[in-house]
Amino acid sequence: MTATATPRTYEVITYGCQMNVHDSERISGLLEDAGYARAREGDQADIVVFNTCAVRENADNRLYGNLGHLAPVKAKTPGMQIAVGGCMAQKDRDTVVKKAPWVDVVFGTHNIGSLPVLLERARIEQASQVEIEEALTRFPSTLPTRRESPYAAWVSISVGCNNTCTFCIVPALRGKEQDRRPGDILAEVRALVDQGVQEITLLGQNVNSYGVEFGDRLAFGKLLRACGEVDGLERVRFTSPHPAAFTDDVIAAMAETHNVMPSLHMPLQSGSDAVLRAMRRSYRSEKFLGILDRVRAAMPEAAITTDIIVGFPGETEEDFQGTLDVVRASRFSAAFTFQYSIRPGTPAATMPNQVPKSVVQERYERLVDLVGEVAWEENKRFVGEQVEVMFATGEGRKDDATHRVSGRARDNRLVHVAIPDGVERPRPGDLADVEITYAAPHHLNADAGLSNVRPTRGGDAWQRWNDEPEVRPSVTLGLPLRRPEPMAPAASGCSAS
Repeated sequence: MTATATPRTYEVITYGCQMNVHDSERISGLLEDAGYARAREGDQADIVVFNTCAVRENADNRLYGNLGHLAPVKAKTPGMQIAVGGCMAQKDRDTVVKKAPWVDVVFGTHNIGSLPVLLERARIEQASQVEIEEALTRFPSTLPTRRESPYAAWVSISVGCNNTCTFCIVPALRGKEQDRRPGDILAEVRALVDQGVQEITLLGQNVNSYGVEFGDRLAFGKLLRACGEVDGLERVRFTSPHPAAFTDDVIAAMAETHNVMPSLHMPLQSGSDAVLRAMRRSYRSEKFLGILDRVRAAMPEAAITTDIIVGFPGETEEDFQGTLDVVRASRFSAAFTFQYSIRPGTPAATMPNQVPKSVVQERYERLVDLVGEVAWEENKRFVGEQVEVMFATGEGRKDDATHRVSGRARDNRLVHVAIPDGVERPRPGDLADVEITYAAPHHLNADAGLSNVRPTRGGDAWQRWNDEPEVRPSVTLGLPLRRPEPMAPAASGCSAS
């Protein structure tokens, strides 16, 4: 990039899952490494990067709508560039430039590291650059990263997926599973902790199949235990496992490792064995419920969340009732619920007996009501109980108005904590014990004050981060992470880890 007195600015707009969010941190790191600067919130960036999702039905419309809004802005802004990456770019390739010829760069999921070079080439040649690799050219975790939190971080342990779920296009876009070596993962974890990070989330399309590439079926449990030996690491989470490969050694590792949190995201997708078979999900409802029983036997305090798809082709009312039955038995603390939509290129797209939209909508509403009812019943058990909260930014949208500070309990439940007058507000990253005074379906309130407030290295890292003169807006997410309506899954872009 040509050196100038004022660096060119960038903005990254992210749609989809946490894997995409972490990829966007790498995109930001690459651009800053190349000399660009993050645009201030509200300012028009010189470079706008869309990191796209190909899972949701309206993903195409959202992208092209946003590109359409930017076309006149770019026409009036000399030197402005637009780049499109992620799963939709990997899938649609030349279609992006055909529909939006003002886009400068299209890059895929396998060659994120090429973005700075492609932007410069597009600038010099004054022509769109489309570069899509069919296989991973460089493991993403080796790329520079501009993380969005000083006290919590994602750590990828694998990329890609070896499953063949009939509704999912992600394996075609992200490729076969490739695992990082344990030593590389732990080196990244230790480096993050040295920087002040105290919570990490291990990411993979199917985290519990980690190790398949180098022939160790127990590798994921070993990795969890190794994280327990990292001094200063307060909380470890992971997402998402696959029920078919979830083994008792992982349950034991969770229960026996002090900093592995008692929270588990276990995708169900359907409670009907017939539908699971059609989805090509290699487990059945009995096995799923058995896993939850063993998890709760080892960790009675565990909170379990899930993904559920409503209206898969051929789903009958009896099948749907099976899903409701499993939801009642599972006692989920939350569920990411989806209405099935056709994704071109998947086997399910051409299956007979597609369920009418009106039927899907009606079933979906019943499911959301039941999920909320069960989650509320589960949350009510906490009223009067003490829980440990790690405070965080961005968790409570009404915190200023309600004079609360929000964060997550150890089991990942969202807690809004009232701060009494005259009491110093804990910093993001700090820990405290609170008494739960009110329960709602999707959050808990603690209005009785705080005790055992513990300033942390993570809070110190946030303080240093906050005191820096640079403005640090968060990555713009295309979807919220905590809502009862349909949303991106917790980790896997396929909604099907």
